[in-house]
Amino acid sequence: MPSLNDIRSTFLGYFERNGHRVVDSSPLVPRNDPTLMFTNSGMVQFKNCFTGVEKRDYQRATTAQKCVRAGGKHNDLDNVGYTARHHTFFEMLGNFSFGDYFKEGAIPFAWELLTKDFDIPKDRLLVTVYHTDDEAAEMWKKVAGLSDERIIRIPTSDNFWQMGPTGPCGPCTEIFFDHGDKIWGGPPGSAEEDGDRFIEIWNLVFMQNEQFEDGSMRALDMQSIDTGMGLERIGALLQGKHDNYDTDLMRNLIEASAHATSSDPDGPGNVHHRVIADHLRSTSFLIADGVMPSSDGRGYVLRRIMRRAMRHAHLLGAKDPVMYRLVPALIREMGAAYPELGRAQALIEETLRSEETRFKTTLDRGLKLLDEALIDLPEGDKLPGETAFKLYDTYGFPLDLTQDALREKAREVDTDGFDSAMAEQKAKARASWSGSGEAADASIWFDIAEKTGVTEFLGYDTETAEGQVVALVSDGVRVDAAQGSVQIVTNQTPFYAESGGQVGDQGVITTETGVARVTDTRKVAGVFIHFAEVSEGEITVGQGARLVVDHARRSAIRANHSATHLLHEALRRALGDHVAQRGSLNAAERLRFDFSHSKALSAEEVAQVEREVNEFIRQNTAVDTRIMTPDDARGLGAQALFGEKYGDEVRVVSMGTLEGSGKGVRGDVYSLELCGGTHVTRTGDIGSFILTGETASSAGVRRIEALTGEAAMAELRRRDLLLGEMEALLKVSEADAVARLQSLLDERKALNNEVAQLRRDLAMGGSGGNAAESFVINGISFVPQVVSGVSGKELPGIVDALKAQIGSGAILVVADAGGKAAVAAGVTSDLTERVSAVDLVKAAATALGGKGGGGRPDMAQAGGADPSKAPEAVEAVKTYLEGL
Repeated sequence: MPSLNDIRSTFLGYFERNGHRVVDSSPLVPRNDPTLMFTNSGMVQFKNCFTGVEKRDYQRATTAQKCVRAGGKHNDLDNVGYTARHHTFFEMLGNFSFGDYFKEGAIPFAWELLTKDFDIPKDRLLVTVYHTDDEAAEMWKKVAGLSDERIIRIPTSDNFWQMGPTGPCGPCTEIFFDHGDKIWGGPPGSAEEDGDRFIEIWNLVFMQNEQFEDGSMRALDMQSIDTGMGLERIGALLQGKHDNYDTDLMRNLIEASAHATSSDPDGPGNVHHRVIADHLRSTSFLIADGVMPSSDGRGYVLRRIMRRAMRHAHLLGAKDPVMYRLVPALIREMGAAYPELGRAQALIEETLRSEETRFKTTLDRGLKLLDEALIDLPEGDKLPGETAFKLYDTYGFPLDLTQDALREKAREVDTDGFDSAMAEQKAKARASWSGSGEAADASIWFDIAEKTGVTEFLGYDTETAEGQVVALVSDGVRVDAAQGSVQIVTNQTPFYAESGGQVGDQGVITTETGVARVTDTRKVAGVFIHFAEVSEGEITVGQGARLVVDHARRSAIRANHSATHLLHEALRRALGDHVAQRGSLNAAERLRFDFSHSKALSAEEVAQVEREVNEFIRQNTAVDTRIMTPDDARGLGAQALFGEKYGDEVRVVSMGTLEGSGKGVRGDVYSLELCGGTHVTRTGDIGSFILTGETASSAGVRRIEALTGEAAMAELRRRDLLLGEMEALLKVSEADAVARLQSLLDERKALNNEVAQLRRDLAMGGSGGNAAESFVINGISFVPQVVSGVSGKELPGIVDALKAQIGSGAILVVADAGGKAAVAAGVTSDLTERVSAVDLVKAAATALGGKGGGGRPDMAQAGGADPSKAPEAVEAVKTYLEGL
């Protein structure tokens, strides 16, 4: 029986033998397609090839494409786990032709692979064609010998594919497998087609026409082929299964889930294991492709999938995080085909673990609220939409998670009520936003863009330019002339507008009647907005203007921006390929770089990164900028920002030389990134690089702060001055400073220990060690001690010393610790089964105006507000012991 890995290899190998280029799966974050939340089919990465916009060096391709359907129009989330064939993550096998073969090639390829390589019985296969596609029907008769009864003509859109309202389109033919009459269902097009007897296994799309807005259609100059076969579905068929979750890969993940939760994989919790197995794949692949859980966009969809899986783990009785423990099992199954999983393993595990840990308390509270809401809800009534919205708004429960929980109780949500509550909240948010003036401002810039056109940016080549003032905005209103604070728009500018982490430029704009000092530059709808203060005269619309960027500031920003590129590559080489940029700030005085990584860098890693960046600065190689297509750039190994939308052409910035293991055409480029910012001419222009901080930014994201150029030199001078002062104070040379400092610290530690011992001796009544007065209560020796001048952290030592002196009994020590009460209690080991130090310290803390307390049966501590109540605390413990 072939495994899913075998089936994937057989498919790709078959088409490779037949002249197709095996193309790697594109990331789950689509490139250059803002209409898609996630990559959801094999043709997404070839979209421009089909339209003729992009030319590649091959006309035949085959792929195994990672796909996610859990957001937007294509959303399978609600059904996952409950049906045989719904998934959030799946693999789409496909073969593609861009103006090469057409129906005469696609149909024979499909038939030969299915019936020969996969050895599927011919009499179990049937096909559908679009009702007017006689050519495809005849081809099936000729190639496969199918009768008219097994070539079903479908007149609906099920068999006619369109890229959109306009553009490439064409008929398609779908191949079905007949499971036999033991399973209910009819052939496609029949009243019983929703049954499971006839299962679609492959769809071949014939792109032969172009659709126009007026509804007319004409034949394409370049006819193409796009096919898609779900690996999980064909895998189930070839393994003799009727359920995708019974295939070897899914079964192994289900058993890993069962092992991690100590539950039966085939018991009552089977649906929970199915959900976890599916969601493990989608969450892991999304994280590996750069998506992190967040409150919006792709990150929110990821979080919804995670939380749904976590709820099902909770229903299996899991008390601790489960998902991250299953990642090794997933990598064993799919790591060979998708090595990015292994590269990002640490990031995936840490992201899952931390998200599940944080969500556990929320999950417990939310499920409790849901159960309470159902107690008084009459049988058959829906859960009120307001309650579902509260779960969403207050507890972070997406609606589908609430619906999923209710499904198991045969209940539903009032979705109209939920939508109404959501709309009301959005209306309040919009009103608040509009009241701030932001909405009016935004509309102005779009209006300016429409009437005057977008601003031409000249700043890559110059810092000084001539332009014309085309618009002025003051206090949110367009004006013809301005003094004071104003936003200036010119037809062209050398000022860089804030973007991609690089701050906006500052400088001066001069006209014949005024001078304006620019404090910031931003961009909306392609319009560059110069935020300025008119310092002399006035500025008028229509005037010619001279625009001069602050050169020193721009130079510092350039150095920091180029340094972040070197830093990014150094981090990837030190920590692994899972490192990806999550945000940055390239200002004049400093740089900040956020990146995906699950734990703090060690001192050795920090030193390695800093050393490597400086090595390539000293290399002083030219910084090269080229314009190319995004796919060409990625083909050369260029790094792109996840979530960034790129046009048909991108600027690719390369710097540093690395023989043998680099990027680029010759494999000798150190750093290669898609970037629209400004950069130094040579890496040596950065000057130097000093890493000043490494901290956590958010879950799974670390932050580095650093300095370059003159700021770095100033930091070195500051450190040198500090070192000199330390040498003078220690009266040693630089070489002996560390040893001398360590010696002083050791002496200080020894003295602190002596002082602590003296305090304990004094607290116990003198250096002779005579214990304080003791009482025998219910056969227990009780020694209370009230002390001063002792800190709370020293009390356990006093308690241990007193326990050693009395041999058997209970101890209570109360101290005045800086105006607050500190208390510790101890019980010797022979009495801990009869009395607990925790109970003693709680009784004392209550008398001292405190609450709680904690520790072990033999030692516990607490605090209180009023140290003057120490006698009452002693009496409270006596009373407790008398009551035993």
